[in-house]
Amino acid sequence: MLVLPAPAKLNLFLHVTGRRPDGYHTLESLLVLIARGDVVSLSRRDDGDVVRLRGAAGVPAEDDLAVRAARLLQRSCGVAHGVTIAVDKRLAVGGGVGGGSSDAATVLLGLNRLWRLGLSRHELMGLALELGTDVPFFVFGEPARAQGIGEMLEPVSLPQTWFVVLSPPIEVSTKAMFAAPELTRHSQSAKMAVFSEGYGRNDLQAVASARFPEIAGCLAALSRAAPASAARMTGSGASVFAAFTSERAAQQALSRMPRATEGTGETAGGNAGETAGFVARALNRHPLWSFASR
Repeated sequence: MLVLPAPAKLNLFLHVTGRRPDGYHTLESLLVLIARGDVVSLSRRDDGDVVRLRGAAGVPAEDDLAVRAARLLQRSCGVAHGVTIAVDKRLAVGGGVGGGSSDAATVLLGLNRLWRLGLSRHELMGLALELGTDVPFFVFGEPARAQGIGEMLEPVSLPQTWFVVLSPPIEVSTKAMFAAPELTRHSQSAKMAVFSEGYGRNDLQAVASARFPEIAGCLAALSRAAPASAARMTGSGASVFAAFTSERAAQQALSRMPRATEGTGETAGGNAGETAGFVARALNRHPLWSFASR
């Protein structure tokens, strides 16, 4: 059995640059993995079945990205083995930190090792895109500038950074945010992959904040605690974050959050209805980097 991390991600900025004829939005984003996430356990089966023991509450097994990832890999590679999957959720569902996508990527990487497939990172990224536009980034496994619908990834170097992340106890629909009529869809693309601290914005933030006062409240609290840290929302929400140069500064800012509780679990807090807060450092590489060949 393999017990594996599925780290969260943050969008340090997210610009919506257009919309394709097929309805997908084109984006430009700076993505980073952080040392906080779900835990995925994989046990090989000889009967060829893909069985889920635990997963996101309220998500049927057939819709679970972790299960879909295993079945896609099994089908694509003609694998006779099966797997039992257990996902211990520590990231908020609908929080904009990529929990389901990261779980799927961890399954792809983990089964590449467990089933001894020997697939390259490029091959796994091709399969990952069939599961969702965020999944390839987690297989890519490095801080990256993303373009297109999220599948065009270019590695970038970032200084050591710590983040305070707040996750209010709400679930935000990505589809609904992108469908909002007031969403800006014509942001200019950056000419160079060089980003100063605080560069850019999240084009979805105003839309989400207007619909969810909990998001606006978390942004305001972080901005008061650390006015120089450029607090913003990640993904389509609901989580928000602020960046710091040291763990100590991040912990001090978190201690000034009036309603945040250090907690895990998909209710997004220590207790239902509470905003969860935590500190996590940026990762230079995915913990499962060695599970795919170049």
